[in-house]
Amino acid sequence: MNPGRNILFTGPPRCGKSTLIKKLVRRIRRPMVGFFTGEIRDGPRRVGFSITTLKGQKGLLAHHDLKGRFRVGKYGVNLDDIEQIAVPAMIPTTPDQLVVIDEIGKMECFSGLFKQTLVKILDSGHDVLGSIALRGGPFIQQIRQRPDVQLIHVSEENRNSLVKLAQEVYID
Repeated sequence: MNPGRNILFTGPPRCGKSTLIKKLVRRIRRPMVGFFTGEIRDGPRRVGFSITTLKGQKGLLAHHDLKGRFRVGKYGVNLDDIEQIAVPAMIPTTPDQLVVIDEIGKMECFSGLFKQTLVKILDSGHDVLGSIALRGGPFIQQIRQRPDVQLIHVSEENRNSLVKLAQEVYID
């Protein structure tokens, strides 16, 4: 097993992790699989979070109107879309694919399938580019502490300079 080149960006909410990863995805010229999460807004108010795969498939990650036992703050988490949209989107089908996972957070980690798939991908030697919560439970801490993960803290001050650094890692 060859260790992958795994870069996970971390930092406080709204510091630019997802924007940074999107910039990298546009610049890196190699096959990729994966997904992004994003805010769902109703005017100025955030009402939920979406999932969008690199192939354009869309799903609902969480919403304040969702009921159920899996909740983060005021948001109900949609395990079905995590497991039927996000998880399949992050499974590489060829050895050279970069796996984009935005994000490894509390909502995604309610899914045992998500956690199991993430560990398999990291163990496989595929390169991973993603974001991970600044804080989280034991699983998030285990991923943050893996020796094959390069954890990079993102701030408003350094986010633009990180594009070039990370781009160089994934271009052979």
